[in-house]
Amino acid sequence: MNEFRIHHDVNELLSLLRVHGGEGAEVYIDLLQKNRTPYVTTNVSAHSAKVKIAEFTRTPEDFLKKYDELKSKNTRHLDSLVYLLSKLTEDKETLHYLQQNAKERAELAANAATSSTTNFSMPSSTSKISLQELEELRKQLGSVTANSSAQQPLELTRKILREKQNKKNSGQPIPVFPSWVYERPALLGDFLIGTSLSTDTTVPIGTLPLASQESMIVEDLLYVLIGVDGRYITAQPLVGRQNRAFSVDPNLDLSIKELVTRILPVAASYSSVTRFIEEKSSFEYGQVNHALAAAMRTLIKEYMILITQLEHLQRQGLLSLQKLWFYIQPTMRTLEILASLATSVDKGECMGGSTLSLLHDKTFNYTGDSQAQELCLYLTKAASVPYFEILEKWIYRGIINDPYSEFMVEEHELQKEKIQEDYNDKYWDQRYTVVQQQIPSFLQKMADKILSTGKYLNVVRECGRDVTCPVAKEVIYTLKERAYVEQIEKAYNYASKVLLDFLMEEKELVAHLSRSIKHYFLMDQGDFFVHFMDLTEEELKKPVDDIITTRLEALLELALRMSTANTDPFKDDLKIDLMPHDLITQLLRVLAIETKQEKAIISADPTELTLSGLEAFSFDYIVKWPLSLIINRKALTRYQMLFRHMFYCKHVERQLCNVWISNKTAKQFSLHSAKWFAGAFTLRQRMLNFVQNIQYYMMFEVMEPTWHILEKNLKLASNIDDVLSHHTSFLDNCLKDCMLTNPELLKIFSKLMSVCVMFTNCMQRFTQSMKLDSELERLTLEHGTMLGPPTEEERAEEAAKKKLTNKLLAEHADNLHLTSGFEATINKFDSNFSTHLLDLLDKLSVYSTNDCEHSMLNIIYRLDFNGFYTERLEHMSAERSQKAAPLLPRL
Repeated sequence: MNEFRIHHDVNELLSLLRVHGGEGAEVYIDLLQKNRTPYVTTNVSAHSAKVKIAEFTRTPEDFLKKYDELKSKNTRHLDSLVYLLSKLTEDKETLHYLQQNAKERAELAANAATSSTTNFSMPSSTSKISLQELEELRKQLGSVTANSSAQQPLELTRKILREKQNKKNSGQPIPVFPSWVYERPALLGDFLIGTSLSTDTTVPIGTLPLASQESMIVEDLLYVLIGVDGRYITAQPLVGRQNRAFSVDPNLDLSIKELVTRILPVAASYSSVTRFIEEKSSFEYGQVNHALAAAMRTLIKEYMILITQLEHLQRQGLLSLQKLWFYIQPTMRTLEILASLATSVDKGECMGGSTLSLLHDKTFNYTGDSQAQELCLYLTKAASVPYFEILEKWIYRGIINDPYSEFMVEEHELQKEKIQEDYNDKYWDQRYTVVQQQIPSFLQKMADKILSTGKYLNVVRECGRDVTCPVAKEVIYTLKERAYVEQIEKAYNYASKVLLDFLMEEKELVAHLSRSIKHYFLMDQGDFFVHFMDLTEEELKKPVDDIITTRLEALLELALRMSTANTDPFKDDLKIDLMPHDLITQLLRVLAIETKQEKAIISADPTELTLSGLEAFSFDYIVKWPLSLIINRKALTRYQMLFRHMFYCKHVERQLCNVWISNKTAKQFSLHSAKWFAGAFTLRQRMLNFVQNIQYYMMFEVMEPTWHILEKNLKLASNIDDVLSHHTSFLDNCLKDCMLTNPELLKIFSKLMSVCVMFTNCMQRFTQSMKLDSELERLTLEHGTMLGPPTEEERAEEAAKKKLTNKLLAEHADNLHLTSGFEATINKFDSNFSTHLLDLLDKLSVYSTNDCEHSMLNIIYRLDFNGFYTERLEHMSAERSQKAAPLLPRL
């Protein structure tokens, strides 16, 4: 049982028991996954469990009847369920809870029933119901129940199946028999009710001597055994799918009648088998049932040959009733088994794989009865031929030819192009799926490998390459499951190798990942990004609506051609993408997929603020089939989130470095208020230290080690599912360790980035207001003129002017500081930055401790390398502990 199935069953059980709140389903799911053990079904364990429940229950007959009914329908996992129920009978606490729960649910149902109106007209409470009226009411209710549970007519069943199959095979309707086949009952081999053998007057058999009675009955029996009513033995009309019953002339001698009743079950079995053959021969019931019916028809022909021989003996007067009983006994067992199989297939409404499961289980259960097992083995081999033909095409060529929906793998109409468009597209998981009820029980263990084998070959076929497994052999049914395992394993290994080699070598998957995806989305190509950001800096500062995308594309092309990225053969697949949401909104939209909040978040406005180009900018990548199976829209969205995160950090770092360059120019002036200016320098350095350490952590402590693990795993991968799993694991780990799966951490980080950007803007405005560079350029004397180099007097005059200018500019800066309150602004930036940084470190400490995310501790060690923030963090932790502690009651 897979993890999804466990989740579904646990939630379904909690819903049925009306259990709400508490620890939730996850706790029980974890316990089940840790403690589950395989249940091995044996006849002994199933029988003992059935006996235990029958002894425990108050209505053992009803339980055994229901068990036999489900067993005849070939219900899966029935014995394991009975074993579980037998264990529950020993658990007093669980039994008490279930009884209490049943009582509560019954009360709720009763309340709901009393609140609704009914259409029953019951006698008034004052009048008494007579026994006759009570019996009549019981009969009416019984007839209503019988009619409601009666099986739908065969014609309607065929019509429903035909419509379902035609809908699946649009353009290729399945063949049907002409209507006259069903309108002429005389063509069938079963009894025709209401007809008689001849128009001659029937002599009362009780008036005949014993020898004549025997002769007449033998003749009648030979007719009845081939589905024709006799004079003294006639078939009764069928009710639903019950076995055929017969009426025997009551005047028949008791000794003869006793022997007749022993032979009549053969006729009843023949009737059941004949009806099954005629019904399942229709195309609507599928190829497996058709093959089974054909195999049964062959056995019935042998039976008819026996009856013909007995008729020849009867005409010669050599066939007595005792001889007939002697000759018919070997056939009785065969027809009984055939009738039992026919009834089980009918009751279970089996088709395809479910029919084979039933036949296999019957064959296995007849171990010890060689004749019965040989018969069932013959039928199973014959019925499995069309199923194995579909299986061979699937595992050897990747083709499904299943017009009657009998195979274990079902194909869905999905477009592979949507992998590049839809984040939540599940092409790989949903194009081909396993149909549980169509898995033959002898192939249950190999179902996943059968699915994967065909999927791998199908991908290669859709790329225009014809593939045929070189180790292909005909699959033949046998009780030795090892034969299937070996053949399927060989086909699976071949398909895995073909697709993996196709992706790795011909389609160059690793090259796409390492030479393009890693260089561009994970910012591994340093010179390209420096050049690109220099070219696009002014353009990306504009609001996103004012940016000309074609201009950005041209600048991207220029940056690619003028950097080492020019050697990348896949560089033309890189494109510009201006996202409609900021990074936090994108993260929330991704996290909300397939949740209750999804519609609300998607319908909300992208953002109230106008995004700048820097905030909206991202790369996109064109991926063609079949690489889009690995680098799909989901993977590209995750790469884009990582890129946007690091790209904005890179932008903030560049801004802080520009402030550093401007401040280097301002340092040469001896300002009187150097204290506040030094404070700005210190804050800038703290911000730069923070941004650079965060970048270093993401690049060299998260992505680079994880990438090396991915490369190692890709070399060891044996199939495409391993590649998908390793790639998804790589992206999940990167997103988690870069704080991109936690909206709370990301919001704090975004606030820190915003404070840094506002600080750089403020410092740039201050530097520009002083106009240091322009003043110095205006006052600088040219070192060479048309009259020659400057003289000593000109140099002395220039130095005096520079000294005076520096003094005037320093006084101007001091005045600017006093008038604009610059010191207070810097202090406010310092306070905000420190507050958010402490908040981030505190949250990181909590998450790393509670969620065991120890990699996040590396950020704390890097930012708090000298213990500067340790004291403040300890103080915050103490305050949090005091708030969490319960208040002591006053004395």
